Amino acid sequence: MAGGAVHAQGAGQGTSSPGAAKPATEAAPQAVPGFWDPRRRPDRPDLSRLTVIRFLTETDYPPFNFTGPDGNPAGFNVDLARMICDEIKVSCTIQMRRFETLLDAIASNRGDAIIASLAVTPQMRARVDFSDPYYRAPARFVSRRDAVMREVRPEYVEGKKIGAIAGSSHEAYLKAMFTDAELHSYPNDEALRLALRRGDVDFIFGDAISLAFWINGTDSGECCAFSGGPFVESRYFGEGVGIAVRKGNDLLRQALNWALFRLWEKGRYTDLWLRYFSVSPF
Repeated sequence: MAGGAVHAQGAGQGTSSPGAAKPATEAAPQAVPGFWDPRRRPDRPDLSRLTVIRFLTETDYPPFNFTGPDGNPAGFNVDLARMICDEIKVSCTIQMRRFETLLDAIASNRGDAIIASLAVTPQMRARVDFSDPYYRAPARFVSRRDAVMREVRPEYVEGKKIGAIAGSSHEAYLKAMFTDAELHSYPNDEALRLALRRGDVDFIFGDAISLAFWINGTDSGECCAFSGGPFVESRYFGEGVGIAVRKGNDLLRQALNWALFRLWEKGRYTDLWLRYFSVSPF
């Protein structure tokens, strides 16, 4: 991506929109991850100084950003932006742009905030300031349904065949931590997932959000399920996803942090999460 910008989902660009997913089969209540510490309540900034927030988002990254049936912006990020505006009681606009143009648009004052699944990295922090993270993209193992493991540790998968996307952070993590497994690299998501369906590998390891949609969608043929829990080591899988603002725009950054915390505290963030993620990535 241009300018060093990265999506949190890495190779997970090929997720299907929420409408394509089938209802979850698990009867257990879904765990909604918590990204806020109730002991660290942000101070309410002077919101009277905010008159409008011009959100920028991208055009085609379902389920986070996509064009709705009515031609308007839709998706998890778009709905969250609208909820933030409602909480702050400020008028907002949401403009869709190609992902690679978002940073330049912010720098040239064509928008105030980017809400487009932008991963927080040291390189990105050099160009923009970020709100607190509002989600993370954990990594997880997927196996065939008849071989699900409650926990996946290096010693449990010694000699097992594990697939990952070539050159990804997931592949790097396997090389560093799962040294006794047999690593198989694939060029893209489609090849990786097909290898698991065919039984060419015992597990695949990748972005849990895109894998959750695949598991619960028609493309998987109900073949597979998550094994073990999420891996969230920030060194490999990032600090999370934040809303980007221009460097030094502390008022807007603080207002976004306050609104995000309030939405979480009121349960509105949880409602939004459950609406989009019927199979938990966590």
